[in-house]
Amino acid sequence: MKNFTRLFDLERTQHDGKADVPMAPAERRAADASVMDLAASAVIRTPPIPVDPLGLERERVLPPGASGPYGPAYRMLRTQVLKRLGQLGANSLAVVSPGAADGKTLTAINLAITIAAAEGRTALLVDFDLRNPNVHRRFGFEPEVGVEECLESRRPVHEALVKVEGYERLTLLPARNRVELSSELLNAARVAEVVGEMRARYSNRVLIFDLPPVLQADDALAFSQNIQAALLVVNERHTKREDVTRTLELLRDTPVIGTVLNGARTKEARYY
Repeated sequence: MKNFTRLFDLERTQHDGKADVPMAPAERRAADASVMDLAASAVIRTPPIPVDPLGLERERVLPPGASGPYGPAYRMLRTQVLKRLGQLGANSLAVVSPGAADGKTLTAINLAITIAAAEGRTALLVDFDLRNPNVHRRFGFEPEVGVEECLESRRPVHEALVKVEGYERLTLLPARNRVELSSELLNAARVAEVVGEMRARYSNRVLIFDLPPVLQADDALAFSQNIQAALLVVNERHTKREDVTRTLELLRDTPVIGTVLNGARTKEARYY
């Protein structure tokens, strides 16, 4: 496979998920009214956006239900990721890479699709690559509101949430525009409040954060205080060993649950 071929440090398991059930109030953190707008995120007022199946195929985005030729590999990734998150008691994951063009955004999207395809699971994919927001482009739409507006101007978060036609248990929180001082924004108290509420709102929802390359900006490090776990995406054709080492050093305080190797020259998946 060209876009997903190997996993490192991931183990196989089976997962029996349950329905997406709100946590008891006592289990939720206190938050002010501007943060609690996420309580309304269960009801998205706009209809699902239509998508072009051929466009998704060109972008190598998995179809609903995580079917297609790349589906089995991503379902394997999902199963292993869910086990590791369960071991950590975590429900959020940052998808990172050392450099650009390693395939992290596509990995984040397809992982979110496969998690949402699992029985009793839902997924929320957040585009925090504010230097180069790309999730919405992969799906072929332009958001009316971006997550950056919710962070900068405290616009209600539910206004930026997007449902995609056919992907019933997947929700997107896209970014619309590049942010000049993105690392400062991701290090702000508002971000910690929003992320905390997103994590606490549903016990069986998995949050996937797409972040900028670790070695090309300080955004991932600025956001690292909010990361429960990370998945490292590298590309066999151009990622250097020293870049992987440096990335792991910078993320040494973050549990890195595994590595996905893209662009491998062999078709068979290998596990190490």
